[in-house]
Amino acid sequence: PRGLASDRWYWYRFHALGQRSATGRTRTSPEEDATATSLRFAIASCQRYDAGHFAAWRHLAGLPLDLVVFLGDYIYEYASPPGALRAHEGPLTRTLEQYRARYAQYKRDPALQAAHAAFPWLTVWDDHEVDNDYANLQGQSLQDDFAAQRAAAYQAYWEHMPFPKAARPKGPDMRIYDRHDWGRLARIHALDDRQYRDPQGCPRPGRGGSNTVKLKDCPALLDPKRSLLGDAQERLLAEGWDLQRPWNLLAQQTLMARFAWGPPAEGPYWTDGWDGYAPSRNRLLQTVRDRRVPGVVALGGDVHAHYVAELKADYDDDKSPVVASEFCGTSISSRGLAQERIAAAQPHNPHLLHARGDQRGYVAFELNERALQARLMAVAQPDDPASAVNVAARYVVEAARPGPRPA
Repeated sequence: PRGLASDRWYWYRFHALGQRSATGRTRTSPEEDATATSLRFAIASCQRYDAGHFAAWRHLAGLPLDLVVFLGDYIYEYASPPGALRAHEGPLTRTLEQYRARYAQYKRDPALQAAHAAFPWLTVWDDHEVDNDYANLQGQSLQDDFAAQRAAAYQAYWEHMPFPKAARPKGPDMRIYDRHDWGRLARIHALDDRQYRDPQGCPRPGRGGSNTVKLKDCPALLDPKRSLLGDAQERLLAEGWDLQRPWNLLAQQTLMARFAWGPPAEGPYWTDGWDGYAPSRNRLLQTVRDRRVPGVVALGGDVHAHYVAELKADYDDDKSPVVASEFCGTSISSRGLAQERIAAAQPHNPHLLHARGDQRGYVAFELNERALQARLMAVAQPDDPASAVNVAARYVVEAARPGPRPA
């Protein structure tokens, strides 16, 4: 729609094929130079349909929010295993028709419909919108026709998600990274960590995708030439940090803080996330430090756990200061790692202030010029569409002081 007024709510309906939709609601952002006193938003990710119900969406749809930021894995491409809670329709997705059908199935869920009808969404993708652990034009199975598969997946994504006509993909390419300003209060940097990345280092024999390896066995992890975002996107982000607004929110796909499964000097480390591209992460956070970028908060998903973390430019330097904050939200429904494994690794990662893989849900935020308040929400019974959703923890970040602390 064109010609809408800024900073107000709108209601809408669709008429198509002789039918009329339910009424939806959305809102416009404040003008770029307007004084915005607050921003209420939530982050969510990883809504695997056959792993659990969407009670988190039902609960979120009733909140007084301005915006939903969805951080990837809107659909899952897999065929369902026997005995799934509610099965995916159709096989492993590979064609345009199959991706379209998968979106159609997800979008029939009433709780997800309610969340779309209540708020505007800002979305980025991760891997499962196309193929698990894909990197650039390389699929996990090293399939020969991956460019055609990615083109089909991107086309279906664009058709079903809230993007403008100008974002329509061209073959296997679609730009989703951008900057969005909420008045003079905050700049949201939306990133793409799939389309432009270097392939993961040290994959399993005969496979693409991720692995978990020790540093001594994988020199690629410390190769400064490798990038998670690609050179062009790295430059755009480095040039786009806002030094005037009090907040810079980084809407990206996964856990940014280092997560060592053993002693940090040894690892092992998971190669699909930022730990697989540590120099790329260091460049990003060193720029934040050098330019004294205010109010940097990384928002992530992907790993099916609630994490709250301090971000440092160099995790190997004990004197490296905290330069930013991180909230990595758990999944809407996708299952997480055993909490015992995460708890065993936490002593190796003292910058992780909160780490829970046994909770499904989302994170809700209230932002003003002085502080960001975060509520980590957890679904009591993921198999129950009517489950209660409770506050699992509260944190605050002060605009003038990087690093979260319990509220």
